[in-house]
Amino acid sequence: MEKYKFVTEFELRSSPKVLFPYISTPSGLEQWFAEKVTVLPDHRFDFQWDGDSHIAKQTGLRINKAVRFEFENTSENDLDNNHLELKLEVSDLTQTTFLRVTDYSANKDEDELLSLWHGFMDNLKEIVGS
Repeated sequence: MEKYKFVTEFELRSSPKVLFPYISTPSGLEQWFAEKVTVLPDHRFDFQWDGDSHIAKQTGLRINKAVRFEFENTSENDLDNNHLELKLEVSDLTQTTFLRVTDYSANKDEDELLSLWHGFMDNLKEIVGS
């Protein structure tokens, strides 16, 4: 199955130090991204949406910068699994923080993905007061 790389970014009025726990910890992710997030052995996370479990391995972590999750069993050979990268970037010019989202999956509907991520960001902005 062919995959699609969706990339977008959102301006957030908060520092990377404040935002990082929301993108990298189970308790933070549960507040805006998934209904339930559980840590499993070997840097694996169990994300739950609508009662369905989605296991992802945390394959990247840079403190106060970025986190990457690779979802298991989303390709036939495990060489092209779905992944999600959440990266915090600060503009040198304006000192504004941006969250860059890279969502790599079989979903090719850009309008649907944009709507989904805008909903997630509305939740996150409400929590951090952005």
